[in-house]
Amino acid sequence: MTPIFDWAFAWEILPALGSALIITIQATALGMALAVVLGLVLAMLRRVRSRWISMPVAVLIEFVRSTPLLVQMYFLFYVLPQSGMQLSPLVTGILALGVHYAAYCAEVYRAGIESVPRGQIEAATALNLSPWRTAVGVVLPQAIPPVVPALGNYLVAMFKDTPLLSAITVVELLQQSKIIGSATFRYTEPLTLVGVLFLLLSLIAAWGVRRLEAWLKKFGGSR
Repeated sequence: MTPIFDWAFAWEILPALGSALIITIQATALGMALAVVLGLVLAMLRRVRSRWISMPVAVLIEFVRSTPLLVQMYFLFYVLPQSGMQLSPLVTGILALGVHYAAYCAEVYRAGIESVPRGQIEAATALNLSPWRTAVGVVLPQAIPPVVPALGNYLVAMFKDTPLLSAITVVELLQQSKIIGSATFRYTEPLTLVGVLFLLLSLIAAWGVRRLEAWLKKFGGSR
């Protein structure tokens, strides 16, 4: 009888899955880097006093948050080339992941910024600090550490959303397992390995976020 799980076959397909895993990790890391930076920019722009700036940014954030990530991927993949921007499928996927999660990160940042006591900002104003120095030297150092766990949750969520990249022809981890399954008519081993790899990477990412949170608390307490 054919075993339910063939370890020899699992070891045979592991290198192919490893190559696809690199693409998955690359998309997650670059997408999260974009989301963290762009989300902070959006959060700061949303707090600008001019409604001509804050309102369009607020509408953009709600629009991105309220539409499916897959639809946004399709839009960027098929519309950008028509506008003259030729991007590879992987770059398009990273852009879609980054922009989509930037909208969520922006709200996390906004909550962290609003948790900073108003007296801190008033004291910075009394010391004649510029808005830039107030934001960088007073507000953000107090606002970012408390929101690190939420940002870490979005990192894990983005990692688990990378299978959507297969919709725009990116051969990521899950897509590679489906290719192996369709070629060999064995799906148990590749899908099991994919599940294990996703679990391991998610646990490692969560552990890294907890370590970063602990370091930020220690660093903040030592200042």
